[in-house]
Amino acid sequence: MDQPLQPQQGELNWRLSAHPITLLCFLGFRSSALLMYLFGVLFIKNFVLVFILTLLLLSADFYYLKNIAGRRLVGLRWWNEVNTSTGDSHWVFESSDPTTRTITATDKRFFWLGLYITPALWIGLAVLAIVTLSKIIWLSLVAIALILTITNTVAFSRCDRFGQASTFANRAFGGSIVSNITGGLLGRLFK
Repeated sequence: MDQPLQPQQGELNWRLSAHPITLLCFLGFRSSALLMYLFGVLFIKNFVLVFILTLLLLSADFYYLKNIAGRRLVGLRWWNEVNTSTGDSHWVFESSDPTTRTITATDKRFFWLGLYITPALWIGLAVLAIVTLSKIIWLSLVAIALILTITNTVAFSRCDRFGQASTFANRAFGGSIVSNITGGLLGRLFK
């Protein structure tokens, strides 16, 4: 009798994560804002209630990803410092040394997939809100979601000095398109 195959590191199986609670919370926050928006648009119909709940979930997702999940799952952090005398903004990107910290392939894969797929889904919802003109008011909420998710995506891609993001993006999306977008257009935000 054959035994079932054991899951291998790098597969999309949360049980292989070095930080399963962090990973599940990361995935929960990433999906909860999307689900709240979708169910709100389809079933609740109360714009103010859905707007506030989705905005709270987006804020929790932004905070958790930026301050907890990025650091624990892939060893990356970023923040903004403001010089109080001049008012200039300076972005700081930090990456843990791969020789001192082991990051599992499963954590990396979940993190980068979640990081890149979420803005793509919000872009799809923005197009849908524009196409169905009756839901154009929802575009304001989608715009806020895009700003928050794209900010995290670009910032984590910029602080990844050991190439996890660029390697994943090149494999997933075909190379030069991703580097042109993140390096050229969106990268100007973080100078």
